[in-house]
Order: sequence, then structure tokens, then C-alpha cells
Amino acid sequence: FHYDLYGEREEKYNFLNTTSLKSIEWNNLDLKEPNFYFIIKDLSFQNEYQNYLKVDELFSMKNIGIATGDDQELVTFGPEQIVLKYSETPVKYSYRPFDLRFTVFNKKILQRARFETMQHLIHPNISLQLTSINRQLSLGYFFISTTISDRHLLDSAGDSMSVFPLYLYIENNNNSFYDNIERQPNLNKEIVHQIAERIGLIFTNEKDVSAATFAPIDILDYIYAVLHSPAYRIKYKEFLKIDFPRVPFPEDADTFWQLVKLGGELRQIHLLESPVINKFITTYPVNGSNEVAKIRFEDGKVWINSVQYFDKVPQVSWEFYIGGYQPAQKWLKDRKGRTLSFEDIMHWQKIIVALSETDRIMKEIDKINFI
Repeated sequence: FHYDLYGEREEKYNFLNTTSLKSIEWNNLDLKEPNFYFIIKDLSFQNEYQNYLKVDELFSMKNIGIATGDDQELVTFGPEQIVLKYSETPVKYSYRPFDLRFTVFNKKILQRARFETMQHLIHPNISLQLTSINRQLSLGYFFISTTISDRHLLDSAGDSMSVFPLYLYIENNNNSFYDNIERQPNLNKEIVHQIAERIGLIFTNEKDVSAATFAPIDILDYIYAVLHSPAYRIKYKEFLKIDFPRVPFPEDADTFWQLVKLGGELRQIHLLESPVINKFITTYPVNGSNEVAKIRFEDGKVWINSVQYFDKVPQVSWEFYIGGYQPAQKWLKDRKGRTLSFEDIMHWQKIIVALSETDRIMKEIDKINFI
């Protein structure tokens, strides 16, 4: 039996003091395998959803993001700090959305380096970042990275993010791992075969110019587009709360390529690699100290101190969520008390473009009939 009680604390106390278990108008729960939910859920689409491609089963290897054990010491804004502290080669580190920092990739220094998985991201690669629990249903708990990444990249709460590399780098028999290696897709061959049969294309390990083939990056872009669909997230919200997502198998090549195109645009935008991110929609009109002090958003202006501000900032970009963070706000708050460099000022304006473009492309994805 189930009953929801909403209201202020005193109202709840009064209800409990004046009501008996017998007088409550209980809702009967229909408990079903495998989850036996103890709340009322709309499971109308369960059978349909269960037949979709489960993303964490597509990738052969995955692991939780890195736990440094001491972010204050081991995660730095600049590479030179790592060299000074540890005499180690600094590596780029996806710390938060659009917030690339530096750390040292050393199993003896990091608390949890997740070396088995993360070693593949020291080389040219890309990874999908996912959590198994979506705390805010309308928001995406997924992102993309080309570097090793932090376990709280998507959320500061206890649930860690998982990293799914697109490729694994395999040692040749000739020389050492780092001198002579080749890469292979980190994908379940059986699932890839199912996709190939559905869309009538030949799978290749690397991107080919042939129109008759598709590659690992195309599968990733397809998934990335689907995950960004507001219609998909609303329809399957009950299931996205509790596990890694499932996405529909592509029905045909045309639909597949439409979603691949939009997913690829999102990927390049989120990696800040797309030319569009350099077309700023904001300005930074006032000279000053560039020190981040009290941050506030007001009438399209984001003030970083009492004198300086970014102008023409769309509200959708300022409030946009990725995982549990609002990147435009989080990036600035993490730099409170610091002086922004010219590169920092440019970078933040790129974030605003990226978030605005993400909102636009999400609407384009929902114009495609795939669910």
C-alpha cells in the first residue's frame, strides 16, 4: 500500500496525530519483477524499453571515474603546478563539464587511478560519461571527454560517474605498451552486428569515407543524440532514474545518419572543437581586475564583481544543467577569488555558446521520429 502526504511539517504532524492506518485512503501497489517498486510508477512503456540497446552492455570495458583522494592538492588549474609539486608529467583532466584541469596519472599518487580503464584515454580516444541514476529527470546525466576524468564530473553527490572508452589500446608483441600499440573498438561485437543488420551497413573499426560503412564514432554519436532528446527522456523517465540508459536500436540507415549528424555536432560542441563555439553571442565590455568575486545574473548580464560583467548572456545558457551542475555558473563559482586570464574569459564565452547550441540541437533531435 502507498500514500503520498504533501504539505508543511505541522500539517503532516496533524495528519499523523488525527489519522489511523485504517482511515487512510491507500493506493494499492502492483509489485512486478524485477524491481518491485514501492511507489506508484507509470510503467506503460516497460516492455518496449526493455528491448532497447542497454548502453553499458554495448561497451566491453567501463569503470568509475578517478578518485584522487585530495583534489585540492592533485587537481590544478595549470600544468606547471603539477610539475612543481611532483616532478611528474601533467595530464589533462576532465574535472567538471567544460572544466578541463590537470593532474598526475600515477597509481602511487592517486587514491583510485582506475588505471585499467583510464590508461586507454591517455592516447587519442573519446569516452562517454554516464551515471546509472538521473536525479533530475529533465536533465542529462551524460557527457563526453577525450581525457581521463573525475568520478564527480557529472554530480557532486555520492553516485559516481562511469567512463566508457570508445577504443582500447592493445599492446603489440614487438615492443613496450607505449611504444608499439594498436587500438580496437571497446564494443560488444554481437550488439554491433545487430545494429549493422538493422541499418544495412558494414561496420569498420575506423571511420571510412565509404557510404556503405559505419564506425564506432557513429554509434557513439547516435547514442549521444538519443540521450539528448527531451521526448525520449520524458517518455522513459521512470527507467532512467534507476539504471544506465537503454536506447532504441536504429530502425533504418536514414534515421541512423540523421541522429549521427546531430550527435556528432553535440560531441564537437561539448569538446569545444566545433567552429561554432568561436562565434560568441556574449561580450565582456568593461576593463578591470578580472577577479571573480560576487557572481550574479541580472537582465542578461553575469556580474563577476562590482564593475565587470559578461553581457547578452541567454538565460537558457545560464540555467542549463549537465548532470547535477549548471556549467555556466559552476565554472565561475569554482574560480571565486581568482583572476581570470584572457583565455579564461574566452573560454567562458565558449561555454555559453555551447550551452545555447545544445538547447537548439536538442529541439532538432526531437523532430526525428525514432521513438
